[in-house]
Amino acid sequence: MSYLVATDGSTESDEAVRYAARQAVAFYETLEIVHVLTPESELVDGTIVLPGEEAAVASGEDILDNARTIAEAAVGDEPIDIETQLLTGRPATALTEYADENPTDAIYVGHRGLTEEREQVVGSVAKSVVDKADVPVTVIR
Repeated sequence: MSYLVATDGSTESDEAVRYAARQAVAFYETLEIVHVLTPESELVDGTIVLPGEEAAVASGEDILDNARTIAEAAVGDEPIDIETQLLTGRPATALTEYADENPTDAIYVGHRGLTEEREQVVGSVAKSVVDKADVPVTVIR
């Protein structure tokens, strides 16, 4: 079994990684760090383009590498088993489907604390994960 923590490279997700790493070590669990690649468009010289797959994957791998470093630093000299995975799709759906398909004991996510007005427009990944998950979810603020 394992603990699943999502990262997007934000300060809040870094805190979730630190917390999840400490929990994984305390309970002798594997820590799975995941990052979800979502299609994002950019405006380049007045034209809407989608970033290249290679750039998106490279950026995702950098985020995962940084999260691994954060997790290792959080537990100091304690041994920790860390796995990383890039997922694709809508973040909450990708996370909960991954947790359903893999032996997962718990999910950890960071929450940015957007204003209520902003959350009504864009939603909250953390809240959606709580709603969709079949395992305990810890939201780190």
